Amino acid sequence: MAATIEDRVTDSFNRQGLMLHLGADIDEVSPGFVRIRLPFAETLTQQHGYFHAGATSAIADSAGGYAGLTVFPEGSSVLTVEFKVNLVAPARGDWLEAEGKVVRSGRTLTICQLEVYGVAAGLRTLVALGQQTLIAIAPRDQRETPE
Repeated sequence: MAATIEDRVTDSFNRQGLMLHLGADIDEVSPGFVRIRLPFAETLTQQHGYFHAGATSAIADSAGGYAGLTVFPEGSSVLTVEFKVNLVAPARGDWLEAEGKVVRSGRTLTICQLEVYGVAAGLRTLVALGQQTLIAIAPRDQRETPE
């Protein structure tokens, strides 16, 4: 029986040591979209008490990567080729929400838009905006081997 998109994403996400270490969770999965939530913790801050850019960027990268995985063929996996994140406001709040959205999925490369919001008192504030390039890795039994 084929795994659902949510099962595929959750299974891969649960194998990521960094997301576990940070305390991040998947909040929503749909075709071409993933949202990851990261609760505030003192261990995730920089010197001014905001979420560190490393934590912000890590959840943005994972949200985009998993958004891409939702449109990849079953059995494939995902790798980030490149990503750029602009930090547009201090990353503060009770938690961060990183959203990855597939902009275009091609035969070789997939492009995603990344947005990270700080959430406090029910208000979402954009704190980071980015773009990402992904590549789908075919299952081992479908990869070409050199002659």
